[in-house]
Amino acid sequence: MGDHISRRATIGLIFAAGLVNARRSIAAPIEQDVPAQIPGAIRFDLGGRDGRLPWRITLYVPPGDAPAAGWPVLYLLDGNAVTATAIDIERVQASYPEATGITSRFVVVGIGYPTTDAYDVVRRCWDYTPPPGRTYPSHQPGAPPVRTGGAAEFLRFITGTLKPTIEHRCRIDQARQALFGHSFGGLFTLYALAQAPSAFSHWIAASPSIYWEDRVLLASFAVPKDRPHRRQRVLLLAGAYEEEPAPFYTQQIDRENIRTGLDSAQIPQQARDLTSRLKRDHGFSADFRLIPRRTHMAALPEALNEAVAFFLQSGA
Repeated sequence: MGDHISRRATIGLIFAAGLVNARRSIAAPIEQDVPAQIPGAIRFDLGGRDGRLPWRITLYVPPGDAPAAGWPVLYLLDGNAVTATAIDIERVQASYPEATGITSRFVVVGIGYPTTDAYDVVRRCWDYTPPPGRTYPSHQPGAPPVRTGGAAEFLRFITGTLKPTIEHRCRIDQARQALFGHSFGGLFTLYALAQAPSAFSHWIAASPSIYWEDRVLLASFAVPKDRPHRRQRVLLLAGAYEEEPAPFYTQQIDRENIRTGLDSAQIPQQARDLTSRLKRDHGFSADFRLIPRRTHMAALPEALNEAVAFFLQSGA
């Protein structure tokens, strides 16, 4: 998995090329066309100074009055890629509690970047990875090197700037706040859990990149903590095809390359091992779940569903 950055960049380029071809097949817009919008959602830029770019925040608040204790709130990393999905889950499922078991409507906060792409690869590499970090060659000609290790700074932005801003804009239930991250976002979620466990009540790390940079994350959990009454709940997830190559990899060379990468990263097994450590050594209520028939990227929508159920479903 050492070429993780360049491979993701390549996937992004292929995806972008597909979008170009798709746009060519769409009829030219007519005069009455307007941009599609998500009801109840707004966006604004926050943070960024001393020459640094801001983060783009998407905020969705359900219709109606807040519950007496305030709205539960789900914070999402990689907001460009997942916020719309989470909002649709809220709109469809939380509004029908008798059919879904979701006990409350909830606020969604997507933490993204000022781009129309699903991912800002360079910035997320910095924001989501634990210190001390390293420097890697750029995956684009002429671009600056890719740096990692900025998770402490990003965590300060979330706890010191973003959360107070959201609490100023809408009434929040302080006892029900969740953070969700996938891949590098899952890595950051676990780093933040170790550094600031009281920042959220629920922590959901999907396919976390625990292997990253010689498993530097695990140093954050190396010393057992005396926390026998910890109330935070933690859920780790991974796709079943992160253990075995998916059946659609039909070419033997593809299957061998994929298996080599899976065996190197060991994402599900490392998530299982860390789940046990969180329960045994740190006093957290922690669970691991495997999502059937899904690869690292394909697990994302179901992981969001699991996150909402874990956060707010009765008996979850």
